[in-house]
Amino acid sequence: MSGYIDIVCNLFTEEEVAKGQTGVDEDFKAQVRMPVEMRNGVSMDEYLRKMDRAGIERSLLIAVRAGDARMKGSFEIPYEQVAKWCTKYPDRFSGLAGVDPFRGMQGLRDLEQGVKEFGFVGAHLYPHWFRLAPNEALYYPYYAKCCELDIPIMMQVGQNLIYQKDVRLPSVAKPILLDQIAIDFPELKLLGIHIGVPWTDEMIAMAWKHKNVYIGLDAYAPKHIPTSLIHYMNTYGSHKVMFGTDWPVIDPERGVKEMIEHGLRPEAFQQIMSDTARKVFKL
Repeated sequence: MSGYIDIVCNLFTEEEVAKGQTGVDEDFKAQVRMPVEMRNGVSMDEYLRKMDRAGIERSLLIAVRAGDARMKGSFEIPYEQVAKWCTKYPDRFSGLAGVDPFRGMQGLRDLEQGVKEFGFVGAHLYPHWFRLAPNEALYYPYYAKCCELDIPIMMQVGQNLIYQKDVRLPSVAKPILLDQIAIDFPELKLLGIHIGVPWTDEMIAMAWKHKNVYIGLDAYAPKHIPTSLIHYMNTYGSHKVMFGTDWPVIDPERGVKEMIEHGLRPEAFQQIMSDTARKVFKL
C-alpha cells in the first residue's frame, strides 16, 4: 500500500445496482468500456482488493443526492448506506454528504448530521442533476453551512454526459462559475471535480486565482489529462490538484498506473496523490 487517497468514489456493489442507485444505464456502461463482468456490481471485498493492488489507502464514498426526487432519473444513496461502510472500515473509507438544494432546511440539517453524527469529511454536489448553475441562490445556504462545519465541498464542473438515454441534462457548471462563489465564501474550500472538460483551462484559472479552489482528477483516464493540466500539476499548481477516479468510471488500478506513467516530480506526485487531500479533508 502506498498511502494514496481517492477523493471521488461511488458505491457500486450489487446492492446499488439492484436498487437503481448508480444513475447510469447499460448504454453509459458500454460508452465508458466498463467490463461486462462488473456491470451488475462489484463486491466491497473485491473493491478493497483493488484499492490494495493500486496502493490506495483511503477512498471517499459519496452519499449521492442526484436530482429532484420528483423528476425522472433522479436517485440517491442514503447517508446511512455510506456510513455503514465507513463504520466497518474506518481506516479505508470516509463519507461525503450529498447536497440537494430543493430540500431546504431539512437538507441543511441532514448535512450537519452527516458531519457530526456520521463523521463525513466533506460535501458533494451534482449541479446538472438539479439543472441549476452552482452560483444560484438556492445553493448558498449549503455553502454557508459547509463554512460553519469547516468542510470542503466538491462539485462536478464541465460538460455533463448522457448517463441515462432517457434523461438528458444540461451542462450548467462551467468552471468560471466558481469565481463568484470563491469570492463570496473565501473560507470555503471548493473542489471542481471531473477536471472541467472541455473547459479545463478555465478550471486551472480558477484554482490559480483563488486560494480556496482546487481541482479533482477524476472521471477521465489520467492518460487523457490535457497537457495544460499536466504542466499545472507538475509545476506551480502541484498543491491544488487531488487524485480521484469516480469509480466505477475509472478503475483505481488503471488510474494509479497512468498517473505514475506521467513521470511527475516526486514532490508533486506526493501532493497530488495524498498530501493535499489529507490536508483539505483533514484525514
